[in-house]
Amino acid sequence: MLEKAFKYLKDSPTWLLILTGALLGLTFPLGKLASEASIAPLTWAWLISAGAGIVLLSIQISSGKTVPLSKNYLQYYLISSAFSLVIPNILIFNVIPKLGSGFTSILFTLSPIATLALSSLWQVRMPSRLGVIGIVVGLAGALTVTLTRGEVGNPASLNWILAGLCIPVSLAIGNLYRTMAWPKGSGPLELAIGSNLAAAMLLLAMIAIRSDSAALQDLLSIKKLALTQVLVSAAMFSVFFRLQQVGGPTFLSQIGYVAAGVALFAGTFFLGEKYSFITWLGAAIIVAGIGFSVVAQKHR
Repeated sequence: MLEKAFKYLKDSPTWLLILTGALLGLTFPLGKLASEASIAPLTWAWLISAGAGIVLLSIQISSGKTVPLSKNYLQYYLISSAFSLVIPNILIFNVIPKLGSGFTSILFTLSPIATLALSSLWQVRMPSRLGVIGIVVGLAGALTVTLTRGEVGNPASLNWILAGLCIPVSLAIGNLYRTMAWPKGSGPLELAIGSNLAAAMLLLAMIAIRSDSAALQDLLSIKKLALTQVLVSAAMFSVFFRLQQVGGPTFLSQIGYVAAGVALFAGTFFLGEKYSFITWLGAAIIVAGIGFSVVAQKHR
């Protein structure tokens, strides 16, 4: 019975979307706790990629399997990690002080729209009309949530706004690249391992360049929190690439909507955060948008 349930989950884009988005949503409150413990954002980003990569690699090796290291696989790992993990993180950490966290969050929720636009341009796994409606409704809900955070009005130069707009574009390129360049015959777990370890090495190099390698020792002061984040990120990436495989880039890009709702509930019930009625209305709109997308996916 457990095997049947696992197979159903593995082949269901809907449940993979919900599970991946929920696990991603947990990283936001965990990241907030890490920030309150004075952990550098770049260090926390490294922990997410390195931790997930090492845990999943251990599972892969224990099952008697390896991770391909041929030229085309290494290229896939490098490009996938650069556009999906490294570049967005660098941009986010740099633009938040200039644009505010609320405005940056709005830019992040443009990822499904950017992915849809590039999918249309390159004709890669295009969603149906109902799927497009779901994306637009979800975006409306996400904008409603972020607009109530009070960070949108921060003045910023055009250069910083353009830099911020590169966040959803980078995520969209990563979403499409993973589908278009998916190595023939490869499984999602090995690609998750390779991409995360590649991201960890790139981030570690950046930490070293900034002469901030001592910041990694700060993780020892929050061992339980760090371990929790590693387990959550490992679980998320174990299903993230499978969602990419069965759902396509545009459907996958909506994990941000699910994550926004989960982060909202987690912040309210576990961190004591308080939100207005409009924020909860936005969360309800997000759920409606996901509903449209789920129905559209089932009709494919």
